[in-house]
Amino acid sequence: MAESNFIDYVKIHCESGHGGAGSAHLLRAKYVPKGGPDGGDGGRGGHIILRANPQFWTLIHLKYRKYVKAGDGEKGGSALRHGKNGEDIYLDVPVGTIVKDAETDEVLMDLSEAGEERILCRGGRGGLGNDNFKTATLQTPRFAQPGEEGVEGWFILELKLLADVGLVGFPNAGKSTLLATVTSAKPKIANYAFTTLEPNLGIVKYYDDQSFVIADIPGIIEGAHEGKGIGDRFLRHIERNSVLLFMVSVEEDDIAGTYRTLLNELEMYNPELLAKQRLLAVTKCDMVDEGIEKEIEASLPAGVEHVFISSVSGEGIKELTDMLWRALQQ
Repeated sequence: MAESNFIDYVKIHCESGHGGAGSAHLLRAKYVPKGGPDGGDGGRGGHIILRANPQFWTLIHLKYRKYVKAGDGEKGGSALRHGKNGEDIYLDVPVGTIVKDAETDEVLMDLSEAGEERILCRGGRGGLGNDNFKTATLQTPRFAQPGEEGVEGWFILELKLLADVGLVGFPNAGKSTLLATVTSAKPKIANYAFTTLEPNLGIVKYYDDQSFVIADIPGIIEGAHEGKGIGDRFLRHIERNSVLLFMVSVEEDDIAGTYRTLLNELEMYNPELLAKQRLLAVTKCDMVDEGIEKEIEASLPAGVEHVFISSVSGEGIKELTDMLWRALQQ
C-alpha cells in the first residue's frame, strides 16, 4: 500500500548558527605605526524560523529532514568591518501547527494564523571587536569577544487541523458520505470500517455567500484513547473545532449508548473537549420509516440537539446545515 501523503507529526533536531567572533585587529599603516584598535564585530548566527504557510496542509516535507542547521556568523574584520550574519533557515508549516519541546512535552508555540513567523532557535550573538573596549586608560585593547553559541534541541511538530465543525463517530457511521454530500470534498467511501485513514476537510456553502469548514477524522472505536483501532492519532484534529457533530448510525442497537461511548472516549483523551458544543445526527435513516424514527427519538440523550438524516435520500440534510450554522453563530 502506498504511504499516505498526510503527515501530521514529525520530530526534528534544530540548531541555530553560532555567532562570529569579534576581531582584535590593531590599525597598522605606513605612517601610523601604532594605530588604535579597529577590530569589527562578528556576525549574528542564523535563526531557525517557522512560518505558517496556508499553501501547506501536511508536514510530509519535514518527515525526512531530521536535522536542520542554520549558518554561522562570520568573524569581524579590520577597519571596523562587521562580520556577515549567518543564513536564516525558514521552515514552512501548515496553519495550525504546534511546536513542543521533545524532552519536556512543553508547548512552545502555536502557529494558528496565516503568515505568522516565530523564531524556534535564535542564532548566537556576534562577539564585539576590540574597538568596543578602548577607554581612556586602555587605549590599545588586544582582545575581542567570542561569538555566542547557537541553540539546539529536539522538537515535535504536530498539526491540528483548523475547522469549524468536527465529525465524531464510529467507523462506517456515514461521516465521509455526509462530507461528500454537503461539500465538494471527495473522500474515499466504502461499506467497511476504517475507510477513512486520514482527516478530510470540506467547505459547506451556506446562504448569502457564507460558509463553514467541516473536518472528517477516521472513525473512533471504544478504547481509542488507549491506542486501540487507529488510536488517538487523529483525535487532536478536533481540539480546534467549535462544534462537534456526533454521528450514530440508525443500525446501532443502542444509539444513546453509542453516543455516551463516543463522549467517554473524548473525555478520556482530553476532558476540555466536553466544553464544546455538541450536536447529534442519526444517520442512514433511509433504511427506516418515520414511525421507527419517533420510537428512537424518545430514547435519545436529553439536552443534545439532534436530527435524523440520510446522505443518500437527502432527508434532514438542510435541517442539519441550518442546525450547524446556528450552533456556530453561538
